[in-house]
Amino acid sequence: MTGRGDAGGRPEPRIPGNDYGVLDLPALGQWRPRLPVSVVIPARGGQDKLDLTLAALSAQSYPGHLLEVVVVDDGSTPPLRIPEIALEHTRLVRAAPGDGGVARALECGTAAADGEVIHRMDADVVPYREHVEAHMRWHHLAGYLVVTGTLRFTAAGGPPSGDAGDALAATLPMPAEVRTAVAEGGADSLFELDPDNGHDWIDRLVAGYRGFRDAPEALLHRIHVGATVSAPAGLLRAAGGYDPSLTLGEDTDLGYRLTQAGAVFVPDAEALAWHLGTTTAMRRGAEVRRYTAPFVADRIPYRRHLRTDPGRQWLVPYVEVVVDAREASFEDVRASVDGALASALPDVRVTVTGPWSSLSSLSSLSSLSSLSSPAGGLRTPLDDPLLDLRLLRAQYAHDGRVVFADEPAPAPAPFRLTCPAGWVPGADTLGSLIERAEEDGAGLLLVALDENESGVVAARLERTAAVARAALVAREGESPDDVIADLYGMAWLDGESWTFRPAARAYPSWASNRNREAARWRAEAEARGKEAERARRQVAALKAEVRELRAAVAKGERDTARWRDKAEQRRLEAVALRRAAQRSLLRRTRNRLRRLWSGS
Repeated sequence: MTGRGDAGGRPEPRIPGNDYGVLDLPALGQWRPRLPVSVVIPARGGQDKLDLTLAALSAQSYPGHLLEVVVVDDGSTPPLRIPEIALEHTRLVRAAPGDGGVARALECGTAAADGEVIHRMDADVVPYREHVEAHMRWHHLAGYLVVTGTLRFTAAGGPPSGDAGDALAATLPMPAEVRTAVAEGGADSLFELDPDNGHDWIDRLVAGYRGFRDAPEALLHRIHVGATVSAPAGLLRAAGGYDPSLTLGEDTDLGYRLTQAGAVFVPDAEALAWHLGTTTAMRRGAEVRRYTAPFVADRIPYRRHLRTDPGRQWLVPYVEVVVDAREASFEDVRASVDGALASALPDVRVTVTGPWSSLSSLSSLSSLSSLSSPAGGLRTPLDDPLLDLRLLRAQYAHDGRVVFADEPAPAPAPFRLTCPAGWVPGADTLGSLIERAEEDGAGLLLVALDENESGVVAARLERTAAVARAALVAREGESPDDVIADLYGMAWLDGESWTFRPAARAYPSWASNRNREAARWRAEAEARGKEAERARRQVAALKAEVRELRAAVAKGERDTARWRDKAEQRRLEAVALRRAAQRSLLRRTRNRLRRLWSGS
């Protein structure tokens, strides 16, 4: 997807990280809309709720000629219908047959939509008058924003289905009443707020990162909730759209892929809407998390707590390592590939690039039969000019972690390391580089390895989202690396400090047997674990000893205070006795003087 720019043809604005605050957001009602938007509503049953959603959409402040509504009937019985109160440009489409659920319905609706922006909305949401406008003012500022609305939950929606249908209908207002209230700006009074339910976790995330402006890449997809979210149609296509194979968690999955496509996520507190009743995730949260965990773990590398199984391979790796086999020997490429595969970070996939399409069938490797030479003679496979490429294909043909490609495809992984052939990353190199990139939020780390007549030989760790963002906003002739540095930051690092070694020093002494190397690292980790356990026991013993000493000191302090009090008491008694004795002596002396005086 290329930068859309604005009506004047100017390039996209540059947003560093997720700091959308650099944009000049107009106030509601104080700007001129021009972009068409399609509100796509997947629905299965619930005609009464859908009628309220459509009634509220018919009273939006966003211009009607720029707003269409596409309702996708996902197998309702009886089939859904479009009520008369709906907006003029409202269509009903049927979801393709199958078991794709809401993701499949959304794909059908998005394909049928004509708008430049796709605004997904659930069929149990009643938007306020400025809801669509609040979303769309952002999309007029930049073509790579994902905007989420703010939901207010009401118990008026009641149970989603079942025998309570009649009671549910009695608790809901009529569509005409909803339309009038929304049109007059009175949507706030339509329902009573449910104090026991809400998206408090989103509120905490947004508040904890300065309105989400400071949120790290790994968290952005978390607020991509489907009840009301909008994104440019081109950005959705670039991210691959909804995955119909997912029946739950489709929003989280798409949010991750939108992040890798360079999206900026904007939570808008003024894009208000009512949610009728609670969501399935609220009512059956533990069950939903249990169901989605394996699907989310497979697709979203950021969920590190779900990827604790050692040695596992995942659909989407955490880091992709690219090694170019062009003009490189079999031994050099093999050393780099084996070094990456032996990483202490297991979430690795290696892409070996080269002219693979020029190779003939691998069956020729099964024997040393002769091959035709360009001069018309015969030659053995040992003289094949593509021999090194063939050996590489044979070496890794059945390793699921290694991919062969003429050119690297857009990376689904959040990080990509481009490693020059003949250089071997250490066991901790990938994990340490990614940790450094995450700490700094850097989009590019360049690791200097060597220098030759062509310049500096370097490995590159790229943040996929940063590369995608640079492609969206770069001006003609501008270096992508300069754009990445401007928006995310970049740094040069020293290869030796980050344990890159040339193949001659690193291979094959340790990499010739990856299983043995993995066992060595596992044994070392277990040894360190035992040392840590001993240290923990020693610390616990020391803490117990310190507690005893503190108790003894406290007792000593109490005894000291008690004896000090007694000593003070004895001192006061001695003073009192001394004064009493003095008074007694004075009385006897006075009495004697009186007797002497009277006798005289």
